[in-house]
Amino acid sequence: MTLESFRDVFMWCTLINYGILLLWFLIFTFAHDWMQALHGRWFTLHREQFDAIHYAGIAGYKILILIFNLVPWIALSIVYG
Repeated sequence: MTLESFRDVFMWCTLINYGILLLWFLIFTFAHDWMQALHGRWFTLHREQFDAIHYAGIAGYKILILIFNLVPWIALSIVYG
């Protein structure tokens, strides 16, 4: 596998992960009550706890995308662009 192939893999991983992040945000924003009711069947969480957990999850996921997908793609694009 060439370094150009790795660059393409990182690009696609970045796009797919940002798509998942966007989907998570849209569901959390527009179907918040449904999602809380769904999770409320399994866990006893107050609204503030539920929101904090999802906010932290979204933030953590975004940081992981930046570190493990976007930065390597940018680095490989600079070197082999």
